[in-house]
Amino acid sequence: MEQLIGQFLEHLRYERNVSEHTLRNYAIDLGQFLEHLAPADPATGERRELDVRDIDHITVREWLSELHDAQKKKTSIARKLAALRTFFQFLIREGAVEANPAKLVSTPRLEKKLPNHLSIEDAVRFIETPDVATDLGKRDRAILEMLYGTGVRVSELVKLDLKDVDFRNKVVRVKGKRRKERVVPFGEPALHALMRYLTEVRGTFLNNAPVAEREPDAVFLNYQGTRITTRSVGRMVDKYIKICAGIHDISPHSLRHSFATHLLDSGADLRDIQELLGHARLSTTQIYTHVSMEKLIEVYDKAHPKA
Repeated sequence: MEQLIGQFLEHLRYERNVSEHTLRNYAIDLGQFLEHLAPADPATGERRELDVRDIDHITVREWLSELHDAQKKKTSIARKLAALRTFFQFLIREGAVEANPAKLVSTPRLEKKLPNHLSIEDAVRFIETPDVATDLGKRDRAILEMLYGTGVRVSELVKLDLKDVDFRNKVVRVKGKRRKERVVPFGEPALHALMRYLTEVRGTFLNNAPVAEREPDAVFLNYQGTRITTRSVGRMVDKYIKICAGIHDISPHSLRHSFATHLLDSGADLRDIQELLGHARLSTTQIYTHVSMEKLIEVYDKAHPKA
């Protein structure tokens, strides 16, 4: 079975072009399932022989029950089940099995969590937190302005190259999931912050890196002159949360949620928001209608005399 898992991971990497993050999750989930079925010998690391055709839906259900007893989150259990379904679908295609046992197991019922977002006032206040008298502050302000001004994912932002930005028309070409491209506009505040960073800071950062390690195409660089990472952006946001009073429990993704919610509240069409966010399905975007409905009910309760 280990060999089949290896072949499946190669398929994901080279044929389906999944991200390293997704690939790592599949490897972890399938590795844990294998360990459940055939634990490795602590001394030798060897496992007993395991025929993948002997795995049925009872086997899968027993593993999920074990995860539940270990108080694993429902979202984690659901992800692991999805990984098994995809793995067995691959095995069917390869002729290794005839049926997908994971499809006979129900996905745990998940609570629908509404996306965490900021009010317009808090979003503006948070974005203006970086000290633009410093080089890092100018870069950070540009990053926050672009995240909120475009609604792009952090993973998409860090991949931006200079050629992807059309400064004249104020649009950016974004490479989304499965390498699907879309064009997203941005406003004057984002343009101003971006131009200030590019003209006053980026060159200094770039020169901090040895010539062989420089990434001259990348829009956003770290202080060492190489492309900034999603983890660095997350740490940056955490830093400004501590500085900005009254704002808690947000992540870089919260600016994307705020972008979508504020557009919807201002009357933007849901399908246009779907296109801007790069969602493959409208149902993914529709969660923002629940956010807006909560706000509408709150206004009603406060303002209507018969509420």
